[in-house]
Amino acid sequence: MQPPERSTAVKARESWQVLGIISEFIEATETLADIRPAVSIFGSARIQPGQEWYERTVELARLLSDSGFAVISGGGPGIMEAANKGAFEGKSPSVGLNIQLPHEQSGNAYQDISLNFRHFFARKVALAKYASAFIATPGGFGTLDELMEVLTLIQTRTGRRIPVILMGSQFWGGLLEWMHGTLAAQGMIAAEDMKLIRLIDEPQAVVEAIFDFYESRGFYATAQDREINLYL
Repeated sequence: MQPPERSTAVKARESWQVLGIISEFIEATETLADIRPAVSIFGSARIQPGQEWYERTVELARLLSDSGFAVISGGGPGIMEAANKGAFEGKSPSVGLNIQLPHEQSGNAYQDISLNFRHFFARKVALAKYASAFIATPGGFGTLDELMEVLTLIQTRTGRRIPVILMGSQFWGGLLEWMHGTLAAQGMIAAEDMKLIRLIDEPQAVVEAIFDFYESRGFYATAQDREINLYL
């Protein structure tokens, strides 16, 4: 058992931590609630300007921005910078949801709207909650984490159905083959769950796929969608 004084100090510190977390959710809600429709783009922080996926992401984000979509990224370097840069050059807002990490993460210069998070999970909620589509380019653990979380939210119907698009057939092909041949084949997921994912390589085709998805339902969340989002 801890001495009462230490126990009280620990509880007080954790209570202040909870208040800090709440403040991040409130700030994100007040800043992002009206930034609709928006697309979240994910990918490696390690991809450099001039590399194929950096330049292709710049093109994609510019097309999305000029088509009326705000573009949301993690606010850092690599693909995040490319996404913000393309949107920054377009007509719609470029949004960066920044977080301080021991390595890799530093805010990029292409953000019309910039939020700073200390807590990873608050940032992850913001990246998912305000997106009308999710696009993953080649990336590492962080990209996979976001991808699986969004798919889980949709699969379990605790998140609204949105387009989930993977860019990079050569990069993502092995993962999708494993999902089909192992997860679906062994009943770990339903075969229908694979229809939640689209594999598209060309930026213009990605934009068209998002418009096709919303053609009959409209971009803005229904009352039911908004209710679902309250429990993310």
